[in-house]
Parts: sequence; structure tokens; C-alpha cells
Amino acid sequence: MPPFDVVGIGENSVDTVCRVASAVAPNTKIPIVGQRVMLGGQVATTLATCASFGLRVAYVGAFGSDPAAATLRDALNGRGVDTSRCVVRDVRNRSAVIVVDEQNGDRTVLWDRDRQLDLRPEELPVELIANARLLHVDDVDCRTAMRAAAVAREAGVPVTTDFDRVTEPMRELLSTVSIPILAESMPGTLTGEADPERALRALRQPQHQMLCATLGVRGAVMLAGDRVHRSPAFTVDAVDTTGAGDVFRGAFIAAMLRGEQPDEILRFANAAAAIACTREGALDSVPSLDEVRSLL
Repeated sequence: MPPFDVVGIGENSVDTVCRVASAVAPNTKIPIVGQRVMLGGQVATTLATCASFGLRVAYVGAFGSDPAAATLRDALNGRGVDTSRCVVRDVRNRSAVIVVDEQNGDRTVLWDRDRQLDLRPEELPVELIANARLLHVDDVDCRTAMRAAAVAREAGVPVTTDFDRVTEPMRELLSTVSIPILAESMPGTLTGEADPERALRALRQPQHQMLCATLGVRGAVMLAGDRVHRSPAFTVDAVDTTGAGDVFRGAFIAAMLRGEQPDEILRFANAAAAIACTREGALDSVPSLDEVRSLL
């Protein structure tokens, strides 16, 4: 069997999406206008996006033993994500309540994850990682992600990321990967630079092949070599922004592995993320390749 194009290590989640008529504010009572249980998780959604675009992908993570976890795992397998290297813990799966503002699609995530769902470094499939074309990690289990990144680096495998919070372990992990993809607020928080370009330049380390930051409605910015590339967001009627960043990363990976140039990578990823914003949920927001090409 040929190696996988992408191996992903990190989070999966069973989400309860609650739609509300206005933004959540302190000391208010807001009625729920719609509620659905949906499936996602940042790495799981990125891998589903890669699979939708024709890549062969494997997910390495921990599931709970409850029926919701089994449903999520079946959904990933059905979307072409290999979960055979995952582990199962006798606890409730990672879950989240996602509150979505009906007016603009913005969301607030309230999450719960048992520490027994942490993936341990010794559970990593080292050979699988070393033979992949790319490794994708998040900052949920930083110690394990650092070990995986070290294996990939030794094998010459590029490592992309999904980082959305600043912690000391995340700072260490940032120094071990080759293509950091950061949430909008992170470059400024890490460097004190308000301008995304200056922040990325301040963050760059010798091992970083490219650095990228998603900018929400402003699109995305990438530092490749000494050149900064900016790509505006596509204008859509946003329904739910849940999973848009994860879809962006999956599209980024697919375009990069096709050998596209930085401007093309960003434009393709922005188009995929825009389509995701027009749909509810994370996994259910993943577009097809034809849909992205049509928007482009």
C-alpha cells in the first residue's frame, strides 16, 4: 500500500451547534433559535477537507467509547479519512457547545475534553509519519505533536499546524514545525506587532519554509522567503464560521502538495474557507474540489 499523502495528529469533536438571534453578551438571556448535533474537530475537519480534494489521509488521535464517538469515527471513514491508527479510551468523547450568532455567523466555542483523551508519544505510528508527504498537527497534545514533528523533520517531511492559543508548550512546538499556519490573533500576541507582515517576519525561524496567518474577513497573509503574499477573502453570506479555518488549512495543504505558488495556495484556501462559511457545522461545511473551482 502506498504511503499516505497527509497524516494528521490532534483533535476530533462532537459539537452541539446552537444558533442565537444576537451576539452573546454578559448578564443577558438569549433564546436558541436552532440546535443541531454536528461533527468536527480541527484536525479531523482539515483531514476531511484534504480527502475531499483527492488526497489520501490518515488520522491519528483518541476517541471516546460513547456512541457519539463511534458516529464521528464512522463519518470520518465515510469521507475517506483512515482512522485505523486511532486509539479508544473508556471516557466520553471530546465535545463542544458552539454558539452561533444568526446575524453574522460568528461563533463562540465552549469545549470539554477528558485528559484521558490525550494521545501519548509512544502511541505514534512513527513509520506512517516518516513515509507521509506531509504531517499536520495541532496544539492539543503538544508533547506528542513535538515528537511527531521531530520524526517528520528527520525524514524530511513538511509539518503544517493549527494553532489558535498561546501557551508555553505551543511556543516550543512552533519552533519544531516547518509551515506554521496561525489563527488571526496569534502573530500579534506572540510578537507584540500589530501588523501581520511585521509579526510574521518577527516569528520566522530558519526551519520555517513558509508562515501563514488567517485573517478572517480580510483573507490571509503568507511569508515565503522574504516575500509577503496577501490574498483577500471571498465575499459570501456567512451562515456559520465554525470549521472555516480548518477547511482553509486542508485546502492550503492540497494546493501546496499540488506544487502551486504561494498566491495560488492562498486564493484556493480562501475560496474553500468562504464556501465553508455558507454552511453549518465543521465536517458538513467541507466543500468539494468542483465547488471551489467554480467559485474561483
